[in-house]
Amino acid sequence: MLIRSFKDIEGSERDVKGALGTWRSKRIILADDGVGFSLHETTVYPGTETTLWYKHHYEAVLCVEGECELTNEDTGEVFNITPGDMYLLDNHDRHTLRPKTLFRAICVFNPPVTGREDHDADGAYPPPSADA
Repeated sequence: MLIRSFKDIEGSERDVKGALGTWRSKRIILADDGVGFSLHETTVYPGTETTLWYKHHYEAVLCVEGECELTNEDTGEVFNITPGDMYLLDNHDRHTLRPKTLFRAICVFNPPVTGREDHDADGAYPPPSADA
């Protein structure tokens, strides 16, 4: 059994801030935990715009605080995400987040991330390595 707190990982190498300054991710479960997924608390800052495309991962996102406009860049559909809403990127959907307020979500990635990933020019994380 593993017990870990988001408070415990603040300021550690599991507490990752994106290079563009639009998000912060506290990565509480990672690939090296060996359970087949990673679990994160992600904060996206109001007044920013972040385009993402997890072409190597699936992601489920559960909003726990704030409000965010989510655009599916492949279809043009726009959604307003608020606490209690979940979205699943089950088709590796390219999407843009535009938080209206501080937006905080619990995110699950499969395959799991290793912990230090940041988005590349496409908005993706690198493909998982064979030993992850």
